[in-house]
Amino acid sequence: MFKEKYTTIGVMSGTSLDGVDLAYIVFTVKNNKWEFEILESETISYPNDWLNKLKIAIDYSEAQLEKLNQDYTQLLATIISSFIKKFDIKNLDAVCSHGHTILHQPQNGFTLQIGNLSKISTLINQTVVCDFRVQDVKFGGQGAPLVPIGDRILFSEYDYCMNLGGFSNVSFEQNKERKAFDISAVNTVLNFYANQLGFDYDDRGNISKTGICNFDLLNELNALDFYQKKYPKSLGFEFVKETILPLIESYTIPIEDKLNTFTEHVALQIALALPNKNGSLFITGGGAYNDFLIERIQYRLPEMKIIIPPAKILEFKEALIFALLGVLKLRGEINILSSVTGAKKDHSSGMIYSPK
Repeated sequence: MFKEKYTTIGVMSGTSLDGVDLAYIVFTVKNNKWEFEILESETISYPNDWLNKLKIAIDYSEAQLEKLNQDYTQLLATIISSFIKKFDIKNLDAVCSHGHTILHQPQNGFTLQIGNLSKISTLINQTVVCDFRVQDVKFGGQGAPLVPIGDRILFSEYDYCMNLGGFSNVSFEQNKERKAFDISAVNTVLNFYANQLGFDYDDRGNISKTGICNFDLLNELNALDFYQKKYPKSLGFEFVKETILPLIESYTIPIEDKLNTFTEHVALQIALALPNKNGSLFITGGGAYNDFLIERIQYRLPEMKIIIPPAKILEFKEALIFALLGVLKLRGEINILSSVTGAKKDHSSGMIYSPK
């Protein structure tokens, strides 16, 4: 007999490198209807040395990656333990952790999220559910996006659920199947150029707003092969490094214009990606704070009702859903949908580690 209540911590680190998101969540389930309450939440920013390591780790050798994984697992364990102590959290069913993506190459049968080594369970003295993407790639899937099953279970009242983080992704129901895919890079690019101006990010899109759209660059961005592919499809930082940034850098225009043009590109690709241009669009992730980006999305989708939730859900939705994925894994229930990732079957993914 399954429990009706689960006490968890969801842990997420995204490609935008904002830091480690932690959310202390209680789930209840009755008659297959799930509800949740986020009791405490916090984002722990990365120290500068770690920020620099994670930015360049895509170029690390195998030996360097192995050491990075060991060190990052230790860092993550320290962050999680401090969160548990700070909020005096007891009687956890599990800590459910995504880890941090360094390499994502599903076309080569490979994806790497560091921080998912089995020793993390012993380091924090808790049951840990983690490493959710690897099995899906082995089953021929993209290993991403994984959030859509949570959208279906927890946020089914919205026509579209979209996350604006390092990348944009969307999920929705179509012909009684959940569909989802990555749309484009977002904060991985916008933050890169904000950094060049001495800012961590473009606050509210105020810098982008001062720029002028370069339509030649915009047209080249929109013509990239990825946007012509049918879903399921996903993106990794490789796409930004090898394709997006070299293209933008080939234009000798002010950074403000690069930011403005890329914001317009993101908004246009989002509008093109949605099968129906009306209904309700539920937006979470750091990009939801970018007023200029939201304004341009609304301009491209004038008949769409855009809903931005309270801060706890906006900022911690991915941590929330990875906690749910962990609970589903504990129950032996499906937590990844083949209709979303392209895997050969729906499955229950993730590793469960118990402290030694």
